[in-house]
Formats: sequence, structure tokens, C-alpha cells
Amino acid sequence: MSTIQTVATTPYDDQKPGTSGLRKKVPHFQQPNYVENFIQSIFDSLEGFEGQTLVIGGDGRYYNREVIQIALKMAAANGFGRVLVGRGGILSTPAASNVIRKHGAFGGIILSASHNPGGPTEDFGIKYNIGNGGPAPEKITEAIYARTKSITEYRILDAPDVDLDSIGTGALGGMTVEVIDPVADYAELMESLFDFTAIRAMFEGGFTMAFDAMHAVTGPYATEILENRLRAPAGTVRNGEPKPDFGGHHPDPNLVHAKALYDLMMSTEAPDFGAASDGDGDRNLVIGRGIFITPSDSLAMLAANAHLAPGYAAGLAGIARSMPTSAAADRVAEKLGVGLYETPTGWKFFGNLLDAGLATICGEESAGTGSNHVREKDGLWAVLLWLNILAARRQPAKAIAEAHWAEYGRNYYARHDYEGIDTAAASALVDDLRARLAALPGTSVGGLKVAAADDFAYLDPVDGSTSAHQGIRILFDGGSRVVFRLSGTGTSGATLRVYIERYEPASGNLAQDTPDALAELIAAAEAVASIRERTGRVAPDVIT
Repeated sequence: MSTIQTVATTPYDDQKPGTSGLRKKVPHFQQPNYVENFIQSIFDSLEGFEGQTLVIGGDGRYYNREVIQIALKMAAANGFGRVLVGRGGILSTPAASNVIRKHGAFGGIILSASHNPGGPTEDFGIKYNIGNGGPAPEKITEAIYARTKSITEYRILDAPDVDLDSIGTGALGGMTVEVIDPVADYAELMESLFDFTAIRAMFEGGFTMAFDAMHAVTGPYATEILENRLRAPAGTVRNGEPKPDFGGHHPDPNLVHAKALYDLMMSTEAPDFGAASDGDGDRNLVIGRGIFITPSDSLAMLAANAHLAPGYAAGLAGIARSMPTSAAADRVAEKLGVGLYETPTGWKFFGNLLDAGLATICGEESAGTGSNHVREKDGLWAVLLWLNILAARRQPAKAIAEAHWAEYGRNYYARHDYEGIDTAAASALVDDLRARLAALPGTSVGGLKVAAADDFAYLDPVDGSTSAHQGIRILFDGGSRVVFRLSGTGTSGATLRVYIERYEPASGNLAQDTPDALAELIAAAEAVASIRERTGRVAPDVIT
């Protein structure tokens, strides 16, 4: 007979959730009671879940199965009535959001470190999503962190492990456990949003595509939807088997880690369309034959053409983007006559806008795009919307992009990441910039005149909450800008992100190479922040 154990524990001082939950290296999570402390702190920070449903799943990375067993037994010991868990412990982040929403769950625990590497010495993560399917807001994550600093015990059921590989219903103490098909609900949702008949006809007419699942969670979803339901040729989905170490690769769909796909799409052997998704399925990469479409541009182009998909035929309520994302979507919102909302980085900030019906499509420059169908960004959703647009317009992606720039102008844009730099040095760089903000307007940097400079703060139009210190913005005459921000998604050192943007009107030169178009701004960013001097880095690690 299963019994509930109350186990004495002591706090860890480093369990503060970031923008996407708690992320550390696997060995860190394997410390005694480390996982248990954090999960118990989640439950201790919530109220009213007695007898309610909890969703649990992850991206299949190393240590996923072990933590799911712990979470199941702790959920049973803490009073949940039912848990829905993906077969094999698998649920992509957007699929988990959909399951929470569709089944009226109280919330969900998602085990992922998103686009970060996996393996015995690599990254792992735990985050809590609330009943709307979105990431926990700051008031909850702050409560969780406070609890981790004072926790003295946790509760867990002494019971055998649950069979995660067989779909069906069983009991764990007094709690029901349902192992569900991780793909079925999500595929059904996608079929309700997009014109599968038109996309299927496009594939049957000879359209070709390469989708790189990066040995991550999206493989089963892409195979079922693209190859089975849309009848794309077998082999369209590459690296489709999820692996605990992502096949030894970095599951971030950018031009560095998905270089093989990029090289293919720029070659004479290129299929008509290329795409990729990341570790937990919430990010996307879109490459047409002969053209990489930046995430910022992709957001704008998807918003401008969303009406071509049945699920968005009625139009958009509004568009939301993170502050570092380029202003390309702003011009689409202006033409559509809908609201444009500029938020801090972190998908949780879009949740209130979506719930209030103020926005329909949201996006971040870090390859995250989504809509009000769930409360997470959704990589495969973005790819399917692109396919729907391609099927409706009967033009290649490059022609669609060029037509968009000819109508709206082009926001030349790049992000420079300096990864794993000394935390103290990175903080000092940002602190120094912040201290000089008031003096920068009116000065010149590398021949560019500073029009304004600030530290971005956000006032949520729905609940009135404020979020300060969300990124340093330096705006130059003519609409160009440079943004500096420390990222919260890594697990070691600090990542300094520098965002560089220059707007070229529709009447200007729309065919420049991005590095050439941004050269003057890149030099200005170095001059104003002394990146090389302060960090010792002569060049960014990743440019996207």
C-alpha cells in the first residue's frame, strides 16, 4: 500500500526562477532533495488545487523521466486528484499549454531548458504554468522563490514508478494518472486553425520542404502533422527522433546550430521551404529557398498574412512584440488599424494581453512566435501558418518577403550574443551604461546622434503591474537603435545580448546585406558600451 512520506530537508539558496523557470546543469538538479525542494515550493505557493488536475511533461532531455516520477509522486502526496502526463514523459511546451487549457487543468509542470543543450552534464529546467496555459506570472515565481529559502520538508508518495510508455489510466495513491498521446490534442488544434486541404494539395503538387526537428521534442509532432496528415514526402522531417542529448547537438534553431539546414536552403539543391524547431518546440527557424527570414520579419509577415488561414480569417485584435524585437510588426499593426503592444522579454508578459483579447499574434526576436491558440510560443504553429500562406498566395517565401518590404519598408536587424561571459563584468557594463543614460541624448557616437536613451520599463495595460530594468535602449536620429540586455535563459556565466536595428523605407535600398546595412550601428554599440574592453571578447559568439 502506498504511503505519504514527509521528508525533512534544508533550503538551497539558488532556486530563483528566471524568465522560463529554474534552469541549472543536470548534476546540480541531482543534488539531494534539490528537485523535491523546488517542486514542493511550487505546491506550497499555490492554493485551491485539492482534487484538481495537473499536467506534467517535458522535452525528453536527459533526467526528464526521473523528475517526472518524482513530480507524480509529490503531486499525489500533495492532494492533486488527477495528473495528465505525456507518453514517454513527452509534451512539447506549446502542447502542454494546450492540454492545460483543453482539459481545464489547474496548472502544469513543464520539464525543459528550451533551446539549451541536453545530456548528463548539460542543462535541465523546471517551470510552472498556470491554468490559462501560460508561464507563471512574477507574483507566483517570486512566491516560489521565497518558499525555497525557508522550506523544511516535502511530501512524497512511497510508491512504484508509473509506466510512462503505455497510454491508459491508473492510480497513484488516491490520485488518477492518465498517460496520454502527447501529439493528438495538439494536431487536432492545428487542423482547426489552418487549411490542411490547401496545404496537402500543395505538397501533393510537388512542393518540397526540409524540417529539422534537431532530435528534439517536435519530431513526433512534425512527423504526424507534416508527413501523415499533410502528406509531405517521407523524409521531410529530419532528425525526428527525440534524444536525451539531442543527438549531441545544440537544439537552438539559429544560423549557427542549424547551419546544415541553412547551407541546404542556400544551395542549388534547396527544397522550396526550410524550417526548424528547438528543444521543447516553442521556437522556430524559417528559411525560404535563398533567403533567411529573421524572426522579427517573420512575425510581421505572419501578422500581415494571417487572414489567409481559417483560424484568423476574422482578423487580428492586436499584435504584441517584445521590446528587443524589431519594429517591423508595428507598421503592420498601423496598417491593420489594431493595437501594438511592446512588452519586456518573456512570453509570460503576453499572457494578460491574450487573455484580455487585446492581442492575437505575439512574437519575440529570439525565434518565438505564437497566437491566442495557446499561452506559449509555438514553433510548429509558426511553420504551419507559413505553409498556409505559401499555399494561399502560391508564391515562394522569398517573393513574399520582398513584396512585404516593398510595401512596409525593411527593418535591417541583428542580435549579437556574447555568451558565458564573466557575470561581474557583464553587470558592470550594464550598470555603467545605465548610469550614463541621462547624459547620452544629444551626443554623437561614431557619427550617429543619440536622440533618446532609457532603461525600458513596462506598465501592463491589463493589471497595472510594472516591470522595470528590462533593457537599455539607445535611439539614434532616423529611427535606428541599439539595445543592451542581459539574458536570463542560460545556466552558466552571463549572456550579453546586443540588438541592432535600422529602418530602411520602402523607397530605399531593400537589398543590402544585413552586416553592411548595420555596420555603422555595430561600431556605435561597441563605442558606447566598450564591450571588447569590458568583456575581453573581440566578437560575439552567435549572430542571428
